[in-house]
Amino acid sequence: MNQENLSKSTSLWIPRPYTCEEEKRIQSKLNEKLDPELVAYRPGPGHTRVAYIEGRQVISLANEIFGFNGWSSNVKEITIDFVNEVQGGRIQVGVSVILRVTLKDGTYREDIGYGSGEFPKKADAFQKAKKEAMTDALKRTLRSFGELLGNCIYDKRYLQEIANKQRKH
Repeated sequence: MNQENLSKSTSLWIPRPYTCEEEKRIQSKLNEKLDPELVAYRPGPGHTRVAYIEGRQVISLANEIFGFNGWSSNVKEITIDFVNEVQGGRIQVGVSVILRVTLKDGTYREDIGYGSGEFPKKADAFQKAKKEAMTDALKRTLRSFGELLGNCIYDKRYLQEIANKQRKH
């Protein structure tokens, strides 16, 4: 087998349909709200707090819901938005990524993520920006599958319920 044929045969991926039971279990899980303990907060614009889920948590949830071999992701496009040298010789980099998440049955979603980095070394700035963009794209893409993968974080009523419960404790 020559290199071209080997590459084609090893990259061949055949969708595997879900059973009715798998489909019901997955849909049921995806409809659940995210455990409030997995919702993190960071400072936002104008003294606000922005809710988010950590990248490692959303990967763990996707593995739990779809199985460790039931989903995959691949970069469709990566764009360098800017590279600037700023005061002190530091390099600022902005990168956007379009990522696709594919389930074992061939269903897929795509979304965009953004990342930035600022370091003295250009390579370090690019590395941070790319990693951040990939994680952002992965989280944004996975949330489109359902509530449990982070979509509920965009529901103001859900966030208010969490805040009310936290005040009571």
